[in-house]
Amino acid sequence: MARVGRSEPSRYLLFDRAEWQRLRAATPLTLTEADLEALRSLNDKVSLAEVEAIYLPLSRLLNLYVAATQDLHHATDTFLGKPASKVVPYVIGIAGSVAAGKSTTARVLRELLARWPNHPRVELITTDGFLFPNRTLETRSLMNRKGFPESYDQRKLLRFVLDLKAGEEEVTAPVYSHLSYDIVPSRTRTVRRPDIVILEGLNILQTGDGVPGRVPTTFISDFIDFSIYLDADEVELERWYVERFLTLRDTVFQDSASYFRRFGSLSDEGARSQARELWRGINLINLRENILPTRERARLILEKGVGHEVIRVKLQRL
Repeated sequence: MARVGRSEPSRYLLFDRAEWQRLRAATPLTLTEADLEALRSLNDKVSLAEVEAIYLPLSRLLNLYVAATQDLHHATDTFLGKPASKVVPYVIGIAGSVAAGKSTTARVLRELLARWPNHPRVELITTDGFLFPNRTLETRSLMNRKGFPESYDQRKLLRFVLDLKAGEEEVTAPVYSHLSYDIVPSRTRTVRRPDIVILEGLNILQTGDGVPGRVPTTFISDFIDFSIYLDADEVELERWYVERFLTLRDTVFQDSASYFRRFGSLSDEGARSQARELWRGINLINLRENILPTRERARLILEKGVGHEVIRVKLQRL
């Protein structure tokens, strides 16, 4: 199936790879190959050349946006005749399909932004931690819709973001284990007055919670300062998902503690068949119904080609 809405919206500025790379200007490359190896997700082949071409210019843009926003806060305080307020975290949202490379993009941006001198405290939070526990999903018959809007504790996620933007001294987030495929009840993640928070997840640009007949009046995206959407053709997303599943079969699924250990003994063909079934029966439906419709709400869209490389960048006009 072709991508929905392929006509170019006039509100976006379009850049091919070479045009975008030139916007790096003199931004130095601060990551090494060893650094990048530690940041890559399974089957995501991001290279240092990709960092130089795509992520360095993006980190420069974001650095400028963060500085401008901080100046705006100071200007407001001056107008109101009060002392400069404490730093309010700048929130960057990263959305897109399963297997699009959100995790690697988020980690690379976190490392690049943390190396700019004026905002060293950069935190990365994934929305996986705000999924309902499996026992709740099972009670609500939602295990096969994990990742859909209704599978998240939207109120808890919204409270987390509101507390961040209110400048609370400490804000805690739940922790999710991909090994057990569930929330870890005894663990939380504490965020202490960061300069920047990167919020990565499937549903952060959505304007609903998946509950029929209920339309929320406040959305997570209302509190995101800059949003990024990772875009790719469905055919490529399915291929990347199957490749990742095969890698997981040979690694994580071999662990006796893995929720998916039953897939660890599948043959190559059996694993491909199972992966395609999961993709088409769950993830593709979520993509078409919930994730892809939010693409045009993003401030910046990274369009990926067959090798996971970004081939075009679309930046929303101000």
